[in-house]
Amino acid sequence: MQINRLFEIVYLLMDRKRVTANELASHFEVSKRTILRDVDALTMAGIPIYTTQGKGGGIFIQDHFVLNKTLISEDEQKQILFSLQSMSATEFMETKQVLGRLRSLFAGPGKDWIEVDFSRWGHSAADNTKFEMLKHAILNEFAVSFDYLSAYGESKGREVYPLKLSFKSKAWYLQSFCLSENDYRVFKFNRMSNMIVLDTSFHGGDYEVPTIEPAEDPSSLNLIDVKIFVSSHAKYRIYDEFAESDITVNEDGSFTLRMTQGQWIYDYILSYGTAVEVLEPQYIRDELLIRIEKIKHKYWLKT
Repeated sequence: MQINRLFEIVYLLMDRKRVTANELASHFEVSKRTILRDVDALTMAGIPIYTTQGKGGGIFIQDHFVLNKTLISEDEQKQILFSLQSMSATEFMETKQVLGRLRSLFAGPGKDWIEVDFSRWGHSAADNTKFEMLKHAILNEFAVSFDYLSAYGESKGREVYPLKLSFKSKAWYLQSFCLSENDYRVFKFNRMSNMIVLDTSFHGGDYEVPTIEPAEDPSSLNLIDVKIFVSSHAKYRIYDEFAESDITVNEDGSFTLRMTQGQWIYDYILSYGTAVEVLEPQYIRDELLIRIEKIKHKYWLKT
């Protein structure tokens, strides 16, 4: 307890510049005599703390003091501050208080040159509430339950042991052991709803964190080249949604995209509306025409 108090005294002096023994005694709910003993202990440890008497007096620390500066290099200090600052937007951990303390201890300029917010537009409060619930459950090893909407449009209740939250390709994922399936499962954060932290506890050391995606040999994937023409106002999506190595810009202004074969290709292309035309392969053009006719038929039935 004394070690924590000594550290806190140093932080307060660096943050407030000058405080009285009575203020410190009140803050820590100890006697003034205890505070004076703590100050003596810090002085003996080499911390440049001084006291003055009379009006305007008090306890203060030497200007520009940096705690154990030699333990962490300047570059390492910047990396720590950057990591905390980038995570503080999600409030996934109590970083704001820690960030403030470390800035004082490192004597850094405190520039807020970057802000990272992983929550969706218009859903910050709801997303951060889920983050806090999952953080509590993961750190304290409690099971959670939620409703999950699969990629096939099926909604099903799940009960899981949450093991880790990971961010990949513009989305958060929960890596877990699913009690409903008695197997490891990865769930996309945005598809989870009605979350409840349960009283059921587990021991995290008994479970391995599942990978978000299986390690696959690229040669085993069924890849195809799809040549498309995209209107200028929609070209940004190509670079948003594909790796540079999977994009070829052709002389005629069209794109050739390396894509994994599957039904998702048709939904993806149709999401461009009239801003895209598939040039090759022909079978994708044919299938798109069939689907477009089905869409037209739905609207004709209602007119």
